[in-house]
Amino acid sequence: MKIWITGCTSGLGRALVTEFIKAGHTVVGAGRNEQKLATLRGAYPDHHFIALEVSSEESVRDFCTQAEAATGAPDLLINNAAIINPNAKLWEIPAAQFDELTAININGVANMIRHTVPMMLSAGSGVIVNLSSGWGRSTSPEVAPYCASKWAIEGLTKALAQELPRGLGAVALNPGIINTEMLQRTFGPDAEMFPTAATWAKTAAPYITGITSAQNGQSLTAP
Repeated sequence: MKIWITGCTSGLGRALVTEFIKAGHTVVGAGRNEQKLATLRGAYPDHHFIALEVSSEESVRDFCTQAEAATGAPDLLINNAAIINPNAKLWEIPAAQFDELTAININGVANMIRHTVPMMLSAGSGVIVNLSSGWGRSTSPEVAPYCASKWAIEGLTKALAQELPRGLGAVALNPGIINTEMLQRTFGPDAEMFPTAATWAKTAAPYITGITSAQNGQSLTAP
C-alpha cells in the first residue's frame, strides 16, 4: 500500500511511519522539520520524506508533485499534521495564534485533499483519513481553537464523503488520548497516564490500513 502522511516527524505521525514500514507499506512522509526529515531519510532510504507546510497552497502543490512522481497516486492519505493552542480562554488567545492553528488544522487538510483527490479519481480508488480528536466530538475549556478545528474536520470529512464517487472514501479518525508532546503541553504531568505514541501505533497502524471506502463518511475511533 502507498501511504502518504503529513506531520510525520513527531508524535502519532512518526510512530505510524515506523509501523507502516515494518508492515511492508511504501511511505511518503511530510513535515516541517528538515533535520528530522533528514534523519528519516537516513533510516528509511527506500521511502520518501519531503518538506511540507500544509497551510501553503504552493508547498502542498510541490509536495504532491514530488510524491506522485515517487509513488503514483496514494492508496491512503492520512491528514495528521496539526497544532494545539496554549491553554487559555478564547478571548485571551491572540488573533495571529488562532489564525495559525486554523490555517494548519483546517486549511492544511483542505489543501491536501484538493491536490490528492484528482489523483485518486484517476486511479479509481483511495481512502482519506482525516485525524480528528475527542475534542472534535466534545469540548473542554481553554482549547476552544483546537476544538473548533477538529469539529470542522468532522464536518468537512462528512461533506467530502458525500461528494466522492464509489471506490473512494473519507473518514474522520479520533486517535484517542495519547501521550505526545502536544498532549503534554495541554495536560502537563497528567499526560503520563496515557499510552505513548509508539504503543498506540502498534494497534492503530493495522487498524488504519484496514479502513476501506465502504466506511466512507464514518467517524471512527482507533483501538
